[in-house]
Amino acid sequence: MLGKPVPDFSLPSTSGTPFRLSDARGAKLVLYFYPKDNTPGCSTEGADFRDHHKDFRKAGCEVFGVSRDSIRSHENFKAKMKFPFELLSDEDETVCKRFKVMKLKNMYGRKVRGIERSTFVVDGGGVLAREWRGVRVPGHVQEVLNFVKAL
Repeated sequence: MLGKPVPDFSLPSTSGTPFRLSDARGAKLVLYFYPKDNTPGCSTEGADFRDHHKDFRKAGCEVFGVSRDSIRSHENFKAKMKFPFELLSDEDETVCKRFKVMKLKNMYGRKVRGIERSTFVVDGGGVLAREWRGVRVPGHVQEVLNFVKAL
């Protein structure tokens, strides 16, 4: 997918209006996929995107978080964390599968299927410009921001 146009998709958003990728053409986008609302790593990652949100906007970039949680869960998480960006709900895993972020993971000694923490940057023309998979949270958002600024 890297270097190729990202096929259009639509997902429910905490804005109340469905997010459609094609409607965002012209702007750079960060789509960060995370496992679950209100978990420690996901809260820390979201807080890092929140704290750098103004810098992303200055760079002409919009940020969206994506997980399999419901819109209701997302709305509560967004309010609690004071996120200035929207969260997208992919309950049926359509977009997660398209970006190949669904993985078998080890949780407390047992295999569970879930989202591998991953981030994707889509340029203004709708082309996938960069991807990070198996993300470790510390320092990640700054690395994404540096890439977006250079794009």
